[in-house]
Amino acid sequence: MSVSVYVLNMRGKPLMPTTPQKARKLIKNEKAKVMQRTPFVIQLKHATGETTEPIVLGLDSGYQFAGFSASTEKKELISGELELRKDISKNLTQKRQYRRTRRNKLWYRKPRFNNRVSTMKKGWFAPSINHKLDSHKKLIREIKQILPITKVIVEVATFDAHKMKKPEITGVEYQQGELQGYEVKEYLLEKWKRKCVYCKKTGLKLEVEHIIPKSRGGSNRVDNLTISCRKCNLKKGNKTAEEFGHPRIQEQAKQFLKATPFMNVVRTHLVTDLGCDTTYGYVTKHDRIKLGLKKTHFNDAFVIAGGRKQKRSKVLQVKQIRRNKRSIQTNRKGYKPSIRRQRYKLQPHDLVESKGELFSVKGVFNYGTWVRLSPIEKPVDPETGKAITINKAMNKVELVKYGKGLKFSY
Repeated sequence: MSVSVYVLNMRGKPLMPTTPQKARKLIKNEKAKVMQRTPFVIQLKHATGETTEPIVLGLDSGYQFAGFSASTEKKELISGELELRKDISKNLTQKRQYRRTRRNKLWYRKPRFNNRVSTMKKGWFAPSINHKLDSHKKLIREIKQILPITKVIVEVATFDAHKMKKPEITGVEYQQGELQGYEVKEYLLEKWKRKCVYCKKTGLKLEVEHIIPKSRGGSNRVDNLTISCRKCNLKKGNKTAEEFGHPRIQEQAKQFLKATPFMNVVRTHLVTDLGCDTTYGYVTKHDRIKLGLKKTHFNDAFVIAGGRKQKRSKVLQVKQIRRNKRSIQTNRKGYKPSIRRQRYKLQPHDLVESKGELFSVKGVFNYGTWVRLSPIEKPVDPETGKAITINKAMNKVELVKYGKGLKFSY
């Protein structure tokens, strides 16, 4: 796997990436300066040509994880996996509790019912979904700042729900072509959570199974199909699911799998706002299996971007972190209510340097005079398996980089 160094021109516009060896020479000869560490980005100090190649960015959108990959016809330039935040809903619930507690302490306040119309606004959706949508947009913007992307393709869903409801709208190419059966099976795997409906085991090779056998009048409609392992399928034989001891499966199969709100948002907002092309998961799965790649988000993104036999790049791990926490009022019995209004110089996840060694900030204590750090090179003790933390005075460390919302690492 290769590692690319991303290049910006004098005006800050992205150019085609270069090799680490060439970037090292440019920095040594003072023809370029370092702009970012991970991923490594340099900016040229002299005028140069701006010839670029077509670069396709593939995005495997998801609710908890998102894969990304950008490739030319010969080489993959960047790839990685983004881990999204999962605490938005929890924080909103906590915020509501603090607000209600604060309002209940008021002796009297007039009821306000006329200002609660936010959900009636056109295009409104839940804050947690809005946050995930913005996170995907931010990821695309970050990549476009270091690479001259010419086309973006987004996987909006695992399967096409419209085709699942009305299969007759598809043509002969879908019904009898190379993708025959892929969409139906992917839908069933998603609906039954990728485990055998009879023995509940996971990690097995699963196959499509008829709840009411075809020999007894069962149809090929999705409400008569489920997923089971080979052993249970043979054991069930010519019985119905109810006769086999699973009467609820018939009722569960009739309930159509509702697409997550996130996928609806991606379909209607991410694609339309950014003008992206779209694809579906069953197409990605077919192409990935054909190439012999493992099931990962960055491999899916590589296939979405049109990847075939290009030279792969080193995988980036991107984590979305909460940059700032709310300064919540502290109410202790016997004390006056207090609010911490001071913002300290360093915040969690900032990158600092001390005596030539890099550290990640864990937190600040003793009224901002001391900082707790974690080494970048060896954050975990190999003998005990516990995280290593070091305490240093604030004036003994130097800020290298603020910990932004998206934290990149190899």
